[in-house]
Amino acid sequence: MTSPAVDPVPSETVSALRHEVRKDEERRLAELTELVAIPSIAWDGMDPAPVQASAERVAELLREAGLTDVQLLNAPTEDGTPGRTAVVARRPAAEGMPTVLLYAHHDVQPTGDEELWDTPPFEATRKGDRLFGRGAADDKAGIMVHVGALRAVSELASAEGLGLTYFIEGEEEAGSPSFRNFLEQYQDLLAADVIVVADSGNWRVGEPALTTSLRGMTAGEFEVRVLDHAVHSGMYGGPVLDAPTLAARLVATLHDEDGNVAVQGLVSHELAEIEYPEETLREDAGVLDGVRLAGSGPLADRLWNKPAISLIGLDVTPVASSSNTIAAVCRGKVSVRVAPGQDPREAARAMEEHFAAQDLLGAQVSYRTVEAGPSFRTDLSGTAAQAEMWALEEAFGHTAVPMGMGGSIPFVADLTEIFPQAQILITGVEDPDSRAHSANESLHLGDFEKAVLAEALLLTRLAAEGRAGE
Repeated sequence: MTSPAVDPVPSETVSALRHEVRKDEERRLAELTELVAIPSIAWDGMDPAPVQASAERVAELLREAGLTDVQLLNAPTEDGTPGRTAVVARRPAAEGMPTVLLYAHHDVQPTGDEELWDTPPFEATRKGDRLFGRGAADDKAGIMVHVGALRAVSELASAEGLGLTYFIEGEEEAGSPSFRNFLEQYQDLLAADVIVVADSGNWRVGEPALTTSLRGMTAGEFEVRVLDHAVHSGMYGGPVLDAPTLAARLVATLHDEDGNVAVQGLVSHELAEIEYPEETLREDAGVLDGVRLAGSGPLADRLWNKPAISLIGLDVTPVASSSNTIAAVCRGKVSVRVAPGQDPREAARAMEEHFAAQDLLGAQVSYRTVEAGPSFRTDLSGTAAQAEMWALEEAFGHTAVPMGMGGSIPFVADLTEIFPQAQILITGVEDPDSRAHSANESLHLGDFEKAVLAEALLLTRLAAEGRAGE
């Protein structure tokens, strides 16, 4: 696609799309409420019927929006079991026109402790300018952004000729176990010039963002063993340190005194184009008063462009069942976020070498890598990224922020590898108050409407640029 010399979307078209999106609000919220009511948790051991029901309802919504080629599909996971149902809906591109793939997922996280919820998790509840419920933001709102934008551009025929493919996955929150196989099996159906992943967020309420980078990740499990069996702490305590104490010393080697990652071989960058105020981070993350932030350098880089290591699991005796015993073994798991650009396999090797080099009074220490996923970075000079930044600014009335994300979206690497020619845009409707994955997940309704408009504008502009480049 070649960008024309002038803005390809007339102001009257922008106004008309704004009107279409606004008048569709009541219907859009009602449909989102229906989706939230379906407890589509795709985790093993959970009832698969709601996930199937969710897929079927999404398929209905896309058919009602005018698409005739709508399929319910799945692919096997690595162990050969069938993956959860995804929805693929298509409108072929006209000759010489580009195709846009629009991704979201219809499965959701478990509710966790429902006592922590102020409203029923699977009853969408409006309170002021927010809609509460599991999946209200992550990611059933993403589905409705796609559906709402499709209805708006269809009503005005403003994206005529543009190929549209909708890929609504059904197991993202369960780790997308069949995702790679799905892409390979249905590669011809999903091939696109631009891929829009609606599963991220904005800088803050009213301030849109395009997620331009993701950290990669690796994870590993370690074990510290000091005895061949547990012994009495009074009889042997002193000369023999328990495994959890030695494991604590092991974990402490992962950071220096300032909290910077101290593992040789993990790459760090200082590339952030924007400032992340400390007070904003402290408020967003709920950091307690008096707790100092770890690391050095610009805060945005510490979040997006430098490695991070977290101890996410530790097998020790619970306090309630503790006794005067020296534990023989302690096991743990660490999660490592890898700076954009570093091969996660290199990062995994660095972690393995670090653990192998530690001497904990001769205790047996082992470490094994259990997961590794690549990072991602957007080329902001690309035509699709430029179109998205324009669309976000038009819709929100605020300059869009090129925002990194400290987390990882492993399936983005699969999209990049299977469709190397595609420009990938990571967008979303979440904000720092959305609390995705937590109790009281919510969606800001004003930003929801603006996100629908932004996608309608993006599709309209890509269609105009496609026609101009024919």
